[in-house]
Parts: sequence; C-alpha cells; structure tokens
Amino acid sequence: MTPTRTVASSRTPVTAAPRRRHTAPLAFLAPFLIPFVLFALVPVGYAFWQSLHRTERTGGTFGRTETVFAGFQQYADVMSEPFFVESLLRVALFALVQIPVMIALALTLALLLDSAVVRLKRFFRLVYFVPYGIPGVVAALMWAFLYDPRLSPVVDVLRSVHLDVDLLGPDAILWSIGNVVTWTYTGYNMLIMYAALQAVPADLSEAARVDGAGPWTIALRIKVPVIRPALVLTGVFSLIGTFQLFTEPQVFRAISTSVTSTYTPNLAAYSLAAGDHYSEAAALSVLLAVATFALSFLFLRFTARRQG
Repeated sequence: MTPTRTVASSRTPVTAAPRRRHTAPLAFLAPFLIPFVLFALVPVGYAFWQSLHRTERTGGTFGRTETVFAGFQQYADVMSEPFFVESLLRVALFALVQIPVMIALALTLALLLDSAVVRLKRFFRLVYFVPYGIPGVVAALMWAFLYDPRLSPVVDVLRSVHLDVDLLGPDAILWSIGNVVTWTYTGYNMLIMYAALQAVPADLSEAARVDGAGPWTIALRIKVPVIRPALVLTGVFSLIGTFQLFTEPQVFRAISTSVTSTYTPNLAAYSLAAGDHYSEAAALSVLLAVATFALSFLFLRFTARRQG
C-alpha cells in the first residue's frame, strides 16, 4: 500500500504544473482581455444584433412600438444610399494621400532626432509631440480659425502672393482636414519610430560608417529596414484612424457648407443615430468595422509578403 500512495502523490505536481502554465498567461492577459471584451466585442456584438432588427409602430400614431427581426434589410438599405459609396471613396482617397505624407514626415523627424549631430533632442521631442496632446476639437477649432477667409492670416499671406484659395471650399476642404490630422498625429507616429530607432544596435551604423557609408545611406539602407515593424504599426494605426474620421469633419461642418452630415462613414452613422435611425446606424457601423478590419488585414499581408 505504501508504494501505491507514493506513486499517486508523485503524479500530483506533474498534472498541476501544466495547468499553471496554461492559467498564468491568462492571468497576465486578463487586464487587457476583460476591458477589450466589455468595451469592444460586446458593443460590436450589440450593434450587430441591433442592425438585424428594426422598430415598428403599431396602432397608428399613438400606438405602441415593437422591435421586429428584419434580417439584412438594414444593410441593403444603407448600401443602396448614395452617401455610402461616396463617403467610403472619400476616406479612401484621404488615406492614399494623407497617410504616406504623415508617415514620411514622422520618419524624417525620427531620423533627424536619432542623428548624432542634433542637439536638444528632449526639447524637440516635446515640441513634436505637443500637437497630439491637444484635444481634437480644440485643434480643429484652431485650424478652422486659420482657414476662415475673414480672419485667417494664412489666407492673407496667400492673397498677398496672388493665390486666392478657399481652404473651406469643396475643392480644398478634404485636404484642409488632412492637414489638421497630419499636424496632430505626426508627432505621435514619430515617437513610435524614434523608440524603434533607439533599439537599433550602434554596431550596424558604425560598421557601415567604416565601409564609407554616409549619413543618408545609413539612414535609408540600414535604419529604415530595421524599424520596418514600427512603420507597419504606424501604418495600421493610421489606416484605422482614417476610417474613424469624425471629430475634424464634425467641427468643420459648423463653419463650412462643404462638409455634409454624411461626409465620412463615421459621421454618417452619427447622423443616422441622431435622426433616430438606430438600426441603419448600427448596420453602417458594422460595415465600417468589417471594412476597417479587412483593409488592415490586407495591409498586414501585403507588408509581410514584401518583407518576405
């Protein structure tokens, strides 16, 4: 009997150790997973459920309302609206132009800060990051003042050199919004790239310098390929943020007739919800989430294939 008890007790730690190995990662991931489920997956799930239902009134004007299952009719209604394709194409054009410009500016600033000849690096890091610390509404209002032809010193300077440009007009308003977004988020992306540059081994630059490579050659041929994951990360963040474009168009809508209530998909969903069309707003939100996920996934696959 004694050997049997000894064998049984010796097996207990063997079975308990794998359980601890499986539960320990979950414990560390819990602070992220719990808020993610509560504030991301649950709202998206509820929006999807709401998009499949609609509210109908029975018994005339003063009758009661009831929620009925409508299937995918809300999606068909939203996709048949003219603003759906227009708003998607608008943000797609915005992303094709604004994201590369912003990433290029952020990368240039990060490389300059990482250069050995630059002084006052802490000061310039703070200066570049300050726009990101300004609330989006405040930044949009500030730039709206700079765009207003009745008040703007920028417009006065352009007129002094015979450039009569309406920065709030239909031809320029999208790029005026793009300028605000670029000004706000360039410093944020620059910090991500600069942090990645700090992790680049100094031996690589020293070896290239010994071989006769100049500063720009070292930057473009050595540093940029090494921080490629940081560039991909900022690209994905920027792509997601572009399809969530809301604050700047909403502020500019109050001062320019060029921005409509359906100027971007996110603004269109907000306008539908404000008009008590909750099911259509939910359907548009789900479509926007799926489109954002699909484009981000395709972007990651494309960059991974190019890297491979």
